[in-house]
Amino acid sequence: MAMTESRFLALAAARRSIRKYTPVPVEREKLDLCLEAARLAPSACNAQPYKFIVLEDPAARQKFCAAAFTGIYSATGFAAAAPALALVVSETGKLSAWLGNQVRDTNFRLMDIGIAAEHFVLAAAEQGLGTCWIGWFNAKAGAKALGLGSGRKIEVLLAVGYPDEAPAPRPRRSAVEFSSYNKI
Repeated sequence: MAMTESRFLALAAARRSIRKYTPVPVEREKLDLCLEAARLAPSACNAQPYKFIVLEDPAARQKFCAAAFTGIYSATGFAAAAPALALVVSETGKLSAWLGNQVRDTNFRLMDIGIAAEHFVLAAAEQGLGTCWIGWFNAKAGAKALGLGSGRKIEVLLAVGYPDEAPAPRPRRSAVEFSSYNKI
């Protein structure tokens, strides 16, 4: 299949960060499909060092958002209008993955979270849902509002819902600027 005919590339090219959502609730079946895509994501040493917590209940979302999007974090408060939030919480992984982190000075847990979260957002896009990655929020206050125990951290939020906007594509570097074969 030629690159221009790839359904996956068409999906990846069409996906946008959505910051405005309709008030229509997201069907549980669609959220389940997104979660299944994230569950199937690869992770270092198969550690799967994360848990996805989906807030779809309006009261639960409001309680979390009131804590997470205040003060200096209010710029991302648009996420409170999303019908669902997927919180990606880091968990302790396998010892082998931790050792790899130390030897390589690389945080494989965060890479694993990125891979799983991207599987989630692409599955959402395939179903006509909009998403937005959010890293700017008060993680400690949000965790406290949810009653998360110690040793767990909300690393990233994914706002999820039906888009109420259609952002234009953002500029991307050319293939020549972005990549090379066999040389720097």
